[in-house]
Amino acid sequence: MLQDVKGRRVLVRADLNVPLDGDVITDDGRIRASLPTIKALQEQGAKVIVCAHLGRPKGEPNPKYSLAPVARRLRELLGGQVAFASDTVGPEAEAVVDELHDGQVALLENLRYNPGEESKDEAVRQAFARELAGLAELYVGDGFGAVHRKHASVYDVPKLLPHTMGGLVKAEVEVLKKLTESPERPYVVVLGGAKVSDKLGVIANLLTKVDRLLIGGGMAYTFLKAQGHEVGRSLLQEDQLDQVRGFLNEAVKRGVELVLPVDVLAATHFAEDAEYEVVAADAIPADREGLDIGPRTRELFASKLSDARTVFWNGPMGVFEFEAFAGGTRAVAEALIRSEAYTVVGGGDSAAAVRKLGLPEDGFSHISTGGGASLEYLEGKTLPGLAALED
Repeated sequence: MLQDVKGRRVLVRADLNVPLDGDVITDDGRIRASLPTIKALQEQGAKVIVCAHLGRPKGEPNPKYSLAPVARRLRELLGGQVAFASDTVGPEAEAVVDELHDGQVALLENLRYNPGEESKDEAVRQAFARELAGLAELYVGDGFGAVHRKHASVYDVPKLLPHTMGGLVKAEVEVLKKLTESPERPYVVVLGGAKVSDKLGVIANLLTKVDRLLIGGGMAYTFLKAQGHEVGRSLLQEDQLDQVRGFLNEAVKRGVELVLPVDVLAATHFAEDAEYEVVAADAIPADREGLDIGPRTRELFASKLSDARTVFWNGPMGVFEFEAFAGGTRAVAEALIRSEAYTVVGGGDSAAAVRKLGLPEDGFSHISTGGGASLEYLEGKTLPGLAALED
């Protein structure tokens, strides 16, 4: 953390990109994860200016993506006043910042309301960064969920101000180093979620590092199809079949145990109340779609996790938002909780599932706040936001 911040304006780039139902926050995990850094700066007497994005408003104000509900929740969690500026770098932001006293907190409106935040034009992006940096004297990068983006608030602002990593980003980087540099073995990775294409790079890289790779969720059906099995109307990426066959061959070549579902819940259609039956993974009826891994697969995956010393899990095993199809995701999560391994939940839908299913967050060694950032780090990519903070 920065030293001598008393009385100084500190811009904190947080990750407050929470899910909303109207203006109701349905999961405040990312807000709570940002609190330690904000509180530490408050206690040191800084004037704390928090900035963040929410959703994809595409460079213009949209009430649907306002951070106003986040400001309300921050007030509740901090137990005190949090000023809210209804713009990012305009007159109100300047006025709100000018009125801050030592130890007080302000939140700026959604950074992505300004086209400069995400602009591919460096001049446009840097112009916005200069205005944002002009509000503060120091910068703390604490939005891990955004460090894989080359955005103004993440990449350009730290080049303009004395800067440091916030506690959340430091903790995330330490965890990812454990996973990539010297993991205790057996090292098992569980991947789920909808699309293989979202995880091509990370699968390719993990095949050089892990002992065992368990594949569930919607992406499993592309693997099953690549083995020549009927997958009915299940989620399928036909254009990825050759790539997946390559992964299957590479796993054999490297001695990596690649484990696929052996049974699934095959539903008549995609709905919470859809009729379904348990069928073998190589015998999915042509008129049905797999919405979760089946009971034998749950047992199989749990057994493949039982001797692990390091586990990384990213992506649900089924449509966990529907109670009938949440059992696979719950089974994997509970196997991790029982495990004596170092267990990391890789952000995004996996973290949301843990909270939605009412599972104890302290049952895991670490729950990441950044799904995409975690995956790109594990893929071996340079993350622009981290590179800027390390300069």
